This record gives sequence, structure tokens and C-alpha cells, in this order.
Amino acid sequence: MIVQWSHTAIAHLVGIYDYISRDSSLYAQRTIDRLIRRVEQISLHPQSGRAVPEYQSQNIREIISSPYRIIYRMTENHLEALAFVHGRQALRLDE
Repeated sequence: MIVQWSHTAIAHLVGIYDYISRDSSLYAQRTIDRLIRRVEQISLHPQSGRAVPEYQSQNIREIISSPYRIIYRMTENHLEALAFVHGRQALRLDE
């Protein structure tokens, strides 16, 4: 399944990298690489994630790549990475 990246998801990845790289650019890059690999894995099995409890749609799903929640939307033709949210943060419904 083709993966599309929302502007929000890209901004979240940049923010995660910037935050972690204050301590270690190596660990920051490893974290980003791990999150991207997880999205690529989801594209092979998009139903593997659970429906996001904050939304009322079975098409908006998530998987955990601790400590992050990877939020994505499934359509018939593609998967859209919507957001990367730290597990301790609340998911805003407008994201």
C-alpha cells in the first residue's frame, strides 16, 4: 500500500528529531529511522493497528512504537501517516 505523509506527521518527526538531538544526534536519527520503518511495516499490514479511541472511525488507526503513538488513516488506495504523538501527550482531535 502506498504511504502518504501529512504535513503534521512530517512536522512531528522534525520536532522529535530536534528535541532528542539536543542530547544525541545519533539517538535522534535512530529514533526517526525506527518510526519511519514502522510506518513502512504498517503499509504491508494496515489492519494491524487498532482503531484510535479518540476518534469515531475504524479508518483512523494507531500502532505503538514506544514511547510514540503512530496515527494513520487507511483508504482503499493508500495509507496516510497523520501524526506521531508521545504516549504521555494528549491527542488533539484537530491533528
